[in-house]
Amino acid sequence: MRIRRKNSSRSTDLEQDFSMATTASTRRQFLSLLGLSAVAVSCGTSAGATAGKSQTKTLRYQGWAGQVTLPELAEDLGYLEDVKLEWVGNTISGPQDIQSAATGQTDFGGAFNGAVVKLAANNAPIKAVISYYGADKYAYNGFYVLEGSPVRSPEDLIGKKIGMNTLGAHSEAMLDIYLQRGGLSQAQIGKAEPLVVPPVNTEQSLRQKQIDVAVLGGILRDKALETGGIRALFTDYELLGAFSAGTYVMTDRFLEQNPDTARVFTTAVGRAIDWSRSTPREEVVARMTEIVKKRGRNEDTAPLKYWRSFGVAERSGRITGKELQLWIDWLVERGDIKKDQVKLSDLYTNEFNGNKKSPSASKSGS
Repeated sequence: MRIRRKNSSRSTDLEQDFSMATTASTRRQFLSLLGLSAVAVSCGTSAGATAGKSQTKTLRYQGWAGQVTLPELAEDLGYLEDVKLEWVGNTISGPQDIQSAATGQTDFGGAFNGAVVKLAANNAPIKAVISYYGADKYAYNGFYVLEGSPVRSPEDLIGKKIGMNTLGAHSEAMLDIYLQRGGLSQAQIGKAEPLVVPPVNTEQSLRQKQIDVAVLGGILRDKALETGGIRALFTDYELLGAFSAGTYVMTDRFLEQNPDTARVFTTAVGRAIDWSRSTPREEVVARMTEIVKKRGRNEDTAPLKYWRSFGVAERSGRITGKELQLWIDWLVERGDIKKDQVKLSDLYTNEFNGNKKSPSASKSGS
């Protein structure tokens, strides 16, 4: 069954989305963004890359407000060695983050694997180098409604507003799968209305009834659950089980010109994943709290106490291929890409992950 969303003439500027929390958005904004960026990324430029022996030692990146990313954790742990991170601002959108990497505005970016596949299908010269988030029994995204809400099934989402961090990425994919499994027709599915809502505002928007459903994950989810008054409609973990959901990408050009730096980065992120698994949760939370305090961005550290896991399925974030193939097949079924338009082996590499290959690990939240 193919699921398609109709496009609108709404601006493709994701920065505008951040402030338009409850304004109707195109269901396929991501596709138009990719089309616009395809020409820009075709040359795979990266301002941080230099040829020959003078490999860059500074990696520009975008962060997430009130959260600690794995590269930030790796740097604080000393795993990045002589490589430094340069924060250029925050994002709430994985698709926007990897577009920034593809166009050379940053040196790496991370997004839902379906977004990575779609960007590659539009001829962006990028390669996934390591998984950085996923779903498990501790780290998952849930679709929540108020306790008194009449929404209890896929059919009940027809005509309802669903707030999520960005369109064309993880949350919209989960919504599509849920509606499809519920047996809704293409016309019915098109009537559910995903809206862009900044994660820090999503709970409030739900409680104020500006939206009918809120997608909440991680520390923001657990904080909202502790407050009470909401219930889960479904979660991505319930839909698909444990899986790595997103990867960090770099451009082919950056990898060619800065292989040692890429290796330090990827290996360090993998070590940070393993450290978070083997270290008592309280110690991980304390470390991340100190990181947020030290960077001085006027962020609330209280939600960090709810952290349980990054949810990465494979040890050291190694990519198996199945976490990308799943979304290749999904996008083909939807009609978003053509069969054989994307070759799996071209999408990712474990070459720069210096951590030893080992069985999957799911120890988290202890």
